[in-house]
Amino acid sequence: MEQIRVVIFDCDGVMFDSRRANEAYYNHILAQFGKPQMNSEECDYVHMNTAEQSVAYLFRNDPKLKDALAYRHRVSYLPFIPSMEMEPYLKDFLQYLRPAFRTAISTNRSDTMGPVLAEHGLEEYFDIVVSCLDVKHPKPDPESLIKILDHFGLSPHQAIYIGDSEIDESAAKAAGIPLVAYKNSALSAAYHVTHFKEIEDLLEEN
Repeated sequence: MEQIRVVIFDCDGVMFDSRRANEAYYNHILAQFGKPQMNSEECDYVHMNTAEQSVAYLFRNDPKLKDALAYRHRVSYLPFIPSMEMEPYLKDFLQYLRPAFRTAISTNRSDTMGPVLAEHGLEEYFDIVVSCLDVKHPKPDPESLIKILDHFGLSPHQAIYIGDSEIDESAAKAAGIPLVAYKNSALSAAYHVTHFKEIEDLLEEN
């Protein structure tokens, strides 16, 4: 890690345990159209993909799909943000990184990313945030990660990407960026960690 210049974070599952908030949000949309709550497979899907993709998946083969997509744009995610739990040591880790390292977010969240950072007092800690609204092709496409590298004028080996899902694994591999798998030992990654302090220790060792 001696050449690392930027640390890139995924949001859901890395910065925050947002599963409870996401489940409540999408179950609210489903209930609006008289559909049952999500099963475990659907919960996993919405946790990784964009809101547009998630609603399309939940209403697949349903004549109410168009109405559900329209409703998704009207219903606010803001009431669900307080249910997102910040991961332990995140803010301390961000304070450790700055100013020696650049910091960025690559997420499949859309217009909710800004309010999430504001709610938890994290806006000042990131140089660039790339959401699915900022790219033509969201993760697992590497476009968001490449956009971050281009922003800083860096090469893939000068970055690490902290992710927790197969989508993150695919995006990092396609971009050529070493993946730090967060709380997911099943991923193929350069490093596996369960706590941000472990990443801090890795950076200290080099």
